[in-house]
Order: sequence, then C-alpha cells, then structure tokens
Amino acid sequence: MGAKKIVDEDEAIQWFFEGKTYAWMIDYYKKHYNTETSKSMWATFRYRKKLPRRNVRNSELIPWKVKEQHRYEYPVMMLRAEGRRRAGKKLTEVDAKRLASWKKDLRESGLVVHYDPDTEDGWFLIPRTEDDDELIHPPAVATGRQAQD
Repeated sequence: MGAKKIVDEDEAIQWFFEGKTYAWMIDYYKKHYNTETSKSMWATFRYRKKLPRRNVRNSELIPWKVKEQHRYEYPVMMLRAEGRRRAGKKLTEVDAKRLASWKKDLRESGLVVHYDPDTEDGWFLIPRTEDDDELIHPPAVATGRQAQD
C-alpha cells in the first residue's frame, strides 16, 4: 500500500502542517526519491495518521448539498474562502483581496447568495431580507454534509 512508498513519515507529516499541497508532495517524491505517488495515496496517509483535514467545511456558509456542476462557481468559491478565513486559515494575498472585495460588493448592493440546485446556473445573488445571514439566504432545510452526518 502507499505507506510503504513513504520514505520518511515524520518528514511527510511535517509537510502537512506546513500546508504543502498534494501536487508538491507528488513532485518532490518523483524528483528526490524517484517514486511515483498519487493524490489518493497522500490523502489516505493523512487519514490514517489522523492529521487534520486540508479543507475547511463550514455548514453555516454552505448548508446545501452542492451539485457537481455547481461546485466551482464563483459564489461558492468565495463562501469556501470565507470559511477558511473564519477557521483561522491563511488566505493568499490574492484570495484575501478578492474575498474582501466580494463581501464589500454584496454588502453595498444589499445582496446575499442563494443556491438552487434545480437550475442550470445554481448560484444567484438576491436581495437581502431580515431572515438572511451575513452572506447567504439560508435554505428552509439544510442539505449539506453536516445535515447528513
């Protein structure tokens, strides 16, 4: 299995805490150890070693089960960035500026994010109501991962 390919587990664990990407680890192993690894191998290693998740899930910001075709649209990418920010994760300078600008535009326009999985576009900016959260129009029933667990 993949763990046998890992030359130095302590080194690999340190990379996770340094925030190295799977692509970086794969490239490093190819160049330094002449060993082919994969994203799934590194993810399995992370899971088996009980290392913290690499991504942040925030069911308050994304309470919906998001369809595959809508997962990489700008509004949900910004909601994920806000989730990382709220979790204390460091954003790149570009992402931090982009997020601040997006939130400012929403606030100044009086808009929030709405998701309708049964539409082609999925994501919409709609007028804020008193029942809305800071960034989203919450669904009547949450359908995201936390709601299913």
